[in-house]
Amino acid sequence: MKIGVNVLNFGPGSDPGVLRSWARTVESLGFDLLMVSDHIAITPDVAEHYPAPFYEPFTTLSWLAGLTTRVRLGTTVLIAPYRHPLLTARMAANLHELSGGRLVLGVGAGWARQEFAALGVPFERRGQLTDEHLRNMRAAWADTASYGDRKIPVWVGGNSDAGLRRAVRLGDAWHPLRCTMPWLREAAVRLKAFADEQRLPVPALAPRIALRLTVAPVGGPGRLAGEGTIDQIMDDLDQLRLLGAEAVVLDPYDGDPCETCHPQAAWQALDTVAAHLHPPRTRTEQS
Repeated sequence: MKIGVNVLNFGPGSDPGVLRSWARTVESLGFDLLMVSDHIAITPDVAEHYPAPFYEPFTTLSWLAGLTTRVRLGTTVLIAPYRHPLLTARMAANLHELSGGRLVLGVGAGWARQEFAALGVPFERRGQLTDEHLRNMRAAWADTASYGDRKIPVWVGGNSDAGLRRAVRLGDAWHPLRCTMPWLREAAVRLKAFADEQRLPVPALAPRIALRLTVAPVGGPGRLAGEGTIDQIMDDLDQLRLLGAEAVVLDPYDGDPCETCHPQAAWQALDTVAAHLHPPRTRTEQS
């Protein structure tokens, strides 16, 4: 199971130097994926949660591709209706090729009504447009002479039944965001049922979970996967592995934009997780 990190590419603390440090931290700690989110027009509904500056994902990942060598690069998630599908297909294919095949394209339908309006995209049609864009992108990539023959993994986000059905029809993996373990187990059953209904393979599971490290255990039915003591977090990862997850993305952002001014706290939490994922070998093991 691959473990990735949602890197904060927005907020008052974000700048090229901090993004560079994020990338080097994620790669040096041995994580497998570095993923960023997507907004174009920072309208009031977006700015409340993800304020400017907001670094556009394709631009940012292209730059970070040159600063890294091993870690895979991805979007969690790209809002499919915001760009023409042929533009997205071209940018994704180029980034995938230039990075040595390291792109993972996470996509979603979006939620920010004001941003849709600013971009002139009908909010009410976002689901239909997402389906159309994904089909058009896959059709474009079939022209390997123009787009290259490296296969780009597509993770389809969305926690609703519509998102699960879209993942079955059009995704290589389902990419739910920040949920509890009981909900995820139940949703995995629904995902298989939708796949069986359509006589299609069950897409891989690749959730994005919280990363909120606490001293005392966190209890209650509302506890998010990835929230609590290091033992709770490691148990969540074990449970996800048993559930068949192909990848898990850790999301250290807890919703306060001021967190972006103090990324060291997130880096320390990642260091703690990395130490438990890759414990130092003992002298006996080394010999």
